[in-house]
Amino acid sequence: MLLSPLQHFSNRIVMAPMTRSRAIDNIPNDLMAEYYSQRATAGLIITEGTSPSPNGLGYPRIPGIFSEEQIEGWRRTTDAVHAKGGKIFIQFMHVGRVGSYENLPEGATLVAPSAISAFGDMFTDTKGMVKTDTPEAITPDSIKDTIAEFVQSAKNAIAAGFDGVELHSANGYLLEQFLNPNANTRTDEYGGSIENRARFVIEVTKAVADAIGKDKTGIRFSPYNDFNTMPPYDEVYETYEYLAKEMNKTGILYIHLLDGAARKQQKGLELISAMRAYFNGILILNSGYTKERATAAIESNEADMVSFGNLYISNPDLVNRFENDQYLTQAEESTFYTPGEKGYTDYPVYKE
Repeated sequence: MLLSPLQHFSNRIVMAPMTRSRAIDNIPNDLMAEYYSQRATAGLIITEGTSPSPNGLGYPRIPGIFSEEQIEGWRRTTDAVHAKGGKIFIQFMHVGRVGSYENLPEGATLVAPSAISAFGDMFTDTKGMVKTDTPEAITPDSIKDTIAEFVQSAKNAIAAGFDGVELHSANGYLLEQFLNPNANTRTDEYGGSIENRARFVIEVTKAVADAIGKDKTGIRFSPYNDFNTMPPYDEVYETYEYLAKEMNKTGILYIHLLDGAARKQQKGLELISAMRAYFNGILILNSGYTKERATAAIESNEADMVSFGNLYISNPDLVNRFENDQYLTQAEESTFYTPGEKGYTDYPVYKE
């Protein structure tokens, strides 16, 4: 008898991926290992966005997984989480056009489907707030190289002890930039039609799943989300309906769906239901869920698991607090992205 994929997880509660900017010189460290191990009772931890390439390091102090030093750094985290019985996936976040050269290492290049700026604000440790830089349009050869970077980083992640990889195709980063016809004005096989704009996402997903196993691969989507100045477009429903079908063909473990923006759209609820119907793997929902909303979503079979972001920042023992209806500490936003332990590893577990 085959095990349900859900039986590999101790509970249905997921720690959502959240940028925390503690990786000095883009290298995971002991402080990060402590942070994640404190939260190891989650059914699944998904790490902060981690770049598979020097070109993807658009924010200050975000980690990578493309060097030996980074692999060794991440192994401290996976060892610490596994020592407490937890499971942990690493999220691959290539920022694409959402970056500043002030945050990139020497020799790296901001790349995107097209040379169109995100026109957003970006914090840098060197100059404070700056505007995002205009990226270079990625060439066909560079597309192949970028897919190869994702594959090698996936292998690196397994070598570092991760249980799997989540591909970040949400929130306006590189993979989603290919999906949006306002950010992707290409005229080759990666632009134009829905099928062409989805090609890069599908190719990356298949390549990673082939390299490390489809049961170790997930992907995150955020239909209708305008985060990172993503312009709206008319074919959102059709795009994600198509992607759900294609992800099902790959046989990957899960889709992680940020559903908040979709729920505000006329056809958004229909889209969530359609993606649920077309994808046979695990569906994780995320977007400001409470314990009550999450329970209702799982009991109604709207989702298999629910991920929590801010609540996990300030409640390392969130599973226990949910189980016992205990008080939830509110997170201090001023320390979300600051270096050091304050607002990171200093939130205590619940005490009577």
